[in-house]
Amino acid sequence: MSLRPQLTDLLELRHQARTVGMASHHLVNSALCGLYASVFRGHGMDFEEVREYQEGDEIRNMDWRVTARTGVPHLKVFREERERSVFLCVEIGDRMAFGTRGTFKSVQAARVAALLGWSANNNQDRVGALLYGDPVMGVQSFRPTRARRSLWQMLRVLTEPVHLGRHRTDPFSDVLAILNRSVPTGALVFLIADLNRDPTEWERPLGQLRQRREVVLLPIDDPADRDIPPMGRVLFGTPDGRRLEVDTDSAEGRALYRARWEQARAHWVAVATRLGIAVIPIATEDNVRDALQSGLRLRAQHMVGR
Repeated sequence: MSLRPQLTDLLELRHQARTVGMASHHLVNSALCGLYASVFRGHGMDFEEVREYQEGDEIRNMDWRVTARTGVPHLKVFREERERSVFLCVEIGDRMAFGTRGTFKSVQAARVAALLGWSANNNQDRVGALLYGDPVMGVQSFRPTRARRSLWQMLRVLTEPVHLGRHRTDPFSDVLAILNRSVPTGALVFLIADLNRDPTEWERPLGQLRQRREVVLLPIDDPADRDIPPMGRVLFGTPDGRRLEVDTDSAEGRALYRARWEQARAHWVAVATRLGIAVIPIATEDNVRDALQSGLRLRAQHMVGR
């Protein structure tokens, strides 16, 4: 099991990316054709005009203010942009240097970023990235561009050694601040990270980011995040430097461990749902393409049902 992703593996994913089908702009039934564009249709659009509602129009685009003022149903009309900016925000560092099944979180996160990056590039979208979590390098930025060379450089950085060590503050704060300052309206932002953190303090900046952009959370999970394996008495280190001995053979303790993880994840999902943010979990033992397509398919079904 490799701690770091391999560049050849990330480059090879460009072939799998073609089957995600980002090039189609029509809602289709096949999970392998047009799925991505179907799920995120209606974004990457410029406002053009307001006109009277016509039978068959999308009710989600209703302009309720004009409707209330005139007494006649009116609709907002949008013009599709020629290209869209896609930002891949990938967490690296000590939180991602972990894995008990399949591979390490760092490897899986890089694979997710590569698959999404190649898919966006195939669709002629501009791809940018923010890599964060290295306490020495800080936040590493890659400006949005359609050039494959830039995407290749970002993937190469993902394969380089990371300086492991604790931050004084969670770097997630810095990333959200940067995104809120620099990401243009209509952009699509993928946050690929370990979500074993309290979402309370992130709700406001995430809400600000979501106001004018599409945001997708892709938590990278390991089975041990949810279910601690029975290993007898184990000595753990706490974030504040203390040592804690845990009896992992205790059935009651393992049940409590799982319940707390499920409660924390439900909190994240509740926050994301309230903000209109999609959550697509990817586990370390998952096939990245299959897991991503499954998540996109569920989101597509949710959108059709609204």
